[in-house]
Amino acid sequence: MTAPHTAGNLEELYAARLGRYVTAMRNGTPDRVPLRPLAAEITGKYAGFTCQEITHDYNKAFEAVIRCCRDFDWDAAVPNMVYVWTGLTDAMGLRYYGVPGIHVPPDVAFQYREPSEAAAFMKREEYDELIEDPVRFLYETWLPRVSTEISPKGEPASYRHNLSLVKGGMAMLSYFNAFGPQVERMRRECGMPSSICGMLKAPLDILADKLRGYMGLAFDLMEMPDKVLRACEALMPHLAYVALTSADPAHLLPIPIWMHRSCVPLISREHFEAIFWPTLRPIFDALWAQGTQVLMYAEGKWDAHLERFSELPTGSVIFHLDRTDPATARRILGGKFCLSGGLKNALLSFGTAAQVRAECRRLIETLGAEGGYIMDASAIIQNDASIENLNAMADATREYGFYGGAPTLAPEPPASAGTGVPAWVGAPKVRPGVCRRFEEKMQELPPLPGDPEIVRGVWENLEGLAYLYIWHLVLSF
Repeated sequence: MTAPHTAGNLEELYAARLGRYVTAMRNGTPDRVPLRPLAAEITGKYAGFTCQEITHDYNKAFEAVIRCCRDFDWDAAVPNMVYVWTGLTDAMGLRYYGVPGIHVPPDVAFQYREPSEAAAFMKREEYDELIEDPVRFLYETWLPRVSTEISPKGEPASYRHNLSLVKGGMAMLSYFNAFGPQVERMRRECGMPSSICGMLKAPLDILADKLRGYMGLAFDLMEMPDKVLRACEALMPHLAYVALTSADPAHLLPIPIWMHRSCVPLISREHFEAIFWPTLRPIFDALWAQGTQVLMYAEGKWDAHLERFSELPTGSVIFHLDRTDPATARRILGGKFCLSGGLKNALLSFGTAAQVRAECRRLIETLGAEGGYIMDASAIIQNDASIENLNAMADATREYGFYGGAPTLAPEPPASAGTGVPAWVGAPKVRPGVCRRFEEKMQELPPLPGDPEIVRGVWENLEGLAYLYIWHLVLSF
């Protein structure tokens, strides 16, 4: 735990922490190993809040993070790792969450409830509908199935239907607009940088998570892989658009991709090579072309795919270890990419402080002997972790992670980095960023006596809000 800082040195502290973090992410050698815990419900536990409080009231979740940022000597933190705000999911009546204090006990983290294969939110015969227009499919077919409030497709909109859309849209806008002040508060009050920015998931993981379910997708991969590939190709431009437009404009913070259902043995190596990677790699390349790193949050064991990941451009990703073998990751990826994580969550929950310290030392010596390593738990830290062990992780990182000598400067992103969205992202029938084309709207209007581009601009800006709403329901909630 840190000593209190004065207002005068908080900006210096912020600069030092950010510099240390960015240097490590770009595979340089900072003054010491940075500490970046992806701390979720553990923040509420430390601050004295229940899971219900921090999950249902995002202001309490933000406050819990601030208290941890003040008291722990971390180098970067997520503004709110309890990202699923159940106030919004409850307003929308989303069926796939168990909400603390409503569906599960108040001090149990929110639960994802995957439907049975028969009750999947997308039916096998609906692949063509998804491929034709993913946005329309999500609004017309998927949303009524995942919500208790939205009227079924083909039925009249009800009072509850209208209310839930208004409440859901306003809630999402309110929530997302609160992140900017939270990031600024972390900097101003705690000298703490934010650790990530933006949102990305792989097309195949979206099919498994929110559409077909894991069991349905497993059968589809074996029996109709061509349809699965075409669906991933249809989803790819939209997921790329959301990632490219939500990434850090300063190109300092990485965009995270939450990877959890597309490694061997959850899918075969053949399906990884033929479907998962070809529809994800182009998004990685587009992000790196604009100078944005990807934090590959590789949940599970990804040893079988490390050689493929090693083909990515040097410095373009940070590879996070959950169950991947540290020595194997260091041998294949070390020296080319920064590595992070590897400290088992079970150890943080059930081990002793001495065991945590010893494991931190082993990880630093294995993964970070020459820089390019960030200390973190293997997976997101929930409220079963021990506060004593959280302190032990910080103390050990400071003690064993000191490099000595002058830090090596962080390599810069590509010199050709730009901010535009690649042309291929706009290839679908309805380009990403809008739900309905302006050309359709023009057919409903009388001849315009004024400038049609003014009308187009306002139309597409508001279309963009509806577009982001549905995609963030899929990606974030």
